[in-house]
Formats: sequence, C-alpha cells, structure tokens
Amino acid sequence: MCLIRAHWSDLLRIATSIRTGTVSASVILRQLAAYPRQNAVAAALRELGRLERTLFTLDWLEDPGLRRESSHELNKGEARNSLARAVFIHRLGEIRDRTFENQTHRASGLNLLVTAIILWNTRYLAQAIQALRQVEDVPGTLLRHLSPIGWEHVNLTGDYIWSANQKSTENHAGLRPLRPIPDTTTHAA
Repeated sequence: MCLIRAHWSDLLRIATSIRTGTVSASVILRQLAAYPRQNAVAAALRELGRLERTLFTLDWLEDPGLRRESSHELNKGEARNSLARAVFIHRLGEIRDRTFENQTHRASGLNLLVTAIILWNTRYLAQAIQALRQVEDVPGTLLRHLSPIGWEHVNLTGDYIWSANQKSTENHAGLRPLRPIPDTTTHAA
C-alpha cells in the first residue's frame, strides 16, 4: 500500500495517458520493462494490479452472476478455439513452418477463415431472426444465448464444386433462402 501511495500521481498520469490515447499500454509496459533495475513505478503498478485482482476475486467468489458471466465469456473463447481447430486440419492442426513469416501467414489465413465462417453465420442468424420476428415475438433475453460460432453446417473436408452452369439460389442480399419456419400451432397427439 505504501508503494502505491508514494507513486499515486505517477500511476494517475500513466492511466490518464492511456485513457486519452496519448500513449498505448504496450508502450508503457515496454518502457517500464526496459529499465535495468526494478523501477519503483513498475513495482507500484504491479502492487495495484495485485490489489485489483484480489478485489475481483472476492467479487467473483461472492457473486454467482459474475461467475456465470465469466464462464459464459470463457466458453465463447473456447468455442472460437474449437472452430479454429476444426478448420485447421491440414498437417494435423500444427503449424510446422520454419520461418516466422510463414507461421504468421498461416495463422492469418486461419483467422481469416474463422472470421469468414463467423460472418456467414452472423448474416444468416440475422436473416433468421428477422424472418422469425415476422411470425412471432422473439425476446431479447433469448437472443443473447445465440452464437455465430457453430460450424456443423460447414463442409470442412468434402469436395467443393463450383460450376458456371449451376443455378444460383441466392436472394437479393446474396444469401440462400432459409428453410421454412415450422408451424408450431398444430401439435402432434
């Protein structure tokens, strides 16, 4: 606590510089790490970080809603990583390129494919929600449980055939039509 108090004005100046965009956090951290000996401001930042982490941990232990939200966000990250693993099947999912540049190209290509799948899914989810809203009320509380990260409908290992003679099934928005909404008014006995 004494270290934080002693360097409080420096910590505020750093926080203000980052918040206003005068300097990025990575530049500050790089600068603080460049000092040959332990810098007192860096030590104060580390202590403040420990204090914040302790407060968050106490909040997390006390608040089941925060735990649920944290788990939900972690699951989103894991789902994205699972999609990336599913897409990256070549060479058993390992980047074996020797040069950093080739590794960067391969990782960038993977990110591009994953982003393309997520964008495709997002566009179709938006279209499906719009079509469903024409028929019935769709509560926003349900929509927050949707995720565009699924890939079960994506052919990751099959043949891709594009023919100039193939009839286009896309609509004016460049999307294929949705399947019809099932009639929920009649129930099977």
